[in-house]
Amino acid sequence: MFSKYLSATHDVCAKLVGLLKGKFQYVSLLGKHVSGVSISVMTSGTNVRDTMEQQFGYVVKVYDGKCYYDYSFSYIGEDNVEALAKDIVEKAKPSALSNNNHVETRPLSDEPLVKEFSREQEGRKYSVEEVVGILTAYKDKLHTFSDKVVQAGARYENYEVSSMFISPNRDLKQNYSWCMAMAIAVCRGNGKVQMARDLTCGNNPEKCLSDLEGKLESTVRLSEELLGATLIEPGVYDIITAPSITGLIAHEAFGHGVEMDMFVKHRSKARNYIHKRVASDLVNMHDGASAAYSVASYFFDDDGVLAHDTLIIKKGILQTGISDAVSAAQLGTEPTGNGRRQDPSRKAYTRMTNTFFEPGKDKLEDMIASVKHGYMLFETNNGMEDPKNWNIQCTAEYGREIVDGKFTGKIVSPVVMSGYVPDLLQSISMVSSDFEVIGAGHCGKGYKEWVTVSDGGPYLKARCKLG
Repeated sequence: MFSKYLSATHDVCAKLVGLLKGKFQYVSLLGKHVSGVSISVMTSGTNVRDTMEQQFGYVVKVYDGKCYYDYSFSYIGEDNVEALAKDIVEKAKPSALSNNNHVETRPLSDEPLVKEFSREQEGRKYSVEEVVGILTAYKDKLHTFSDKVVQAGARYENYEVSSMFISPNRDLKQNYSWCMAMAIAVCRGNGKVQMARDLTCGNNPEKCLSDLEGKLESTVRLSEELLGATLIEPGVYDIITAPSITGLIAHEAFGHGVEMDMFVKHRSKARNYIHKRVASDLVNMHDGASAAYSVASYFFDDDGVLAHDTLIIKKGILQTGISDAVSAAQLGTEPTGNGRRQDPSRKAYTRMTNTFFEPGKDKLEDMIASVKHGYMLFETNNGMEDPKNWNIQCTAEYGREIVDGKFTGKIVSPVVMSGYVPDLLQSISMVSSDFEVIGAGHCGKGYKEWVTVSDGGPYLKARCKLG
């Protein structure tokens, strides 16, 4: 259900836009309300708190013919709307700026559209007490699988997003939700302590929680197995990436590199490679809020641009990047619906949404059989890249050795992938028909500005430096 708080202020927000309309070449207002709960039950205790996504507020964007200005606030009513308008006009004066060295751009488009969007949560709803009971049972069950388990638990998060975007010609509302459930097992043995985790996610709390139960034992078994893991001998190997690592490559190897606010700042090498080969013919890569049904699937972005499905790489050729509205205006391109704010008090940047490689036609068993000596890599740990030079460093939780097309039983952990992005993408020689997008991620812009993202894809066979 759309936020009653935003609904109550809709008309006065439209009034504020009207008061500012004649004073600026462009004006818009975004109101956003995110609420929900995060529940964790561990061996060490239970914690119930607000979701980390929680936020409420408004931000006005105006354009004076030269620069864009954002003005954020948390309260609006008939008693202060005229004062807000006056303050916005005053604060947006060039004389009020400490630095007038700005990139000049054009006004954003404001095509007429009035529409409400909604994605209702599926399945039954649970009270906090019911979720605590389910997670407690899962925590207890995790301990029954091994006497090596020293810490175990389960976590559940559920949140609902409402936002409205108002400009002179647009009046948009959206409401949607998402949930995630995770199992965690920590085992001790062989002088080591190792953790394993698994998760489910979607828009159906009942299914998320039910499906998690089937992952409890395998989570403990993996934690036990990791106690015997060794470090990999550094070298260049054939690799097969599970969908989690495929998504990490999509996100780190090329996702950040095609965020077009980096094009504006000349901080991305990809700007010079549009319509050039960057990957093998087997590679097709997408990003977009409408490209997949996952955690970053919204109906319009924080710039009021409708959700897109952007084909970034087609048969190995770089087609385009992704952009927020202002970056697109500066570059003379069309925005792709990727303008996102951590919250209304933060700037809108170009941000990834659902980023993934398309599935191919190869069978996983054939991919494994084709490896003379290499590793299959699993579970995203972390990653980082350098968009200006196309170097990456991505970490997988663990890898399983393959020799002569068969798993040897050896497990290595952790595994760090590094190298030059086009070398990695052009080495992709097989792409599976299996496909998964994992919707439980977060991404920062550099070291801050966190937003929800998903990534994934098929299994890939490639060649990469591991260490």
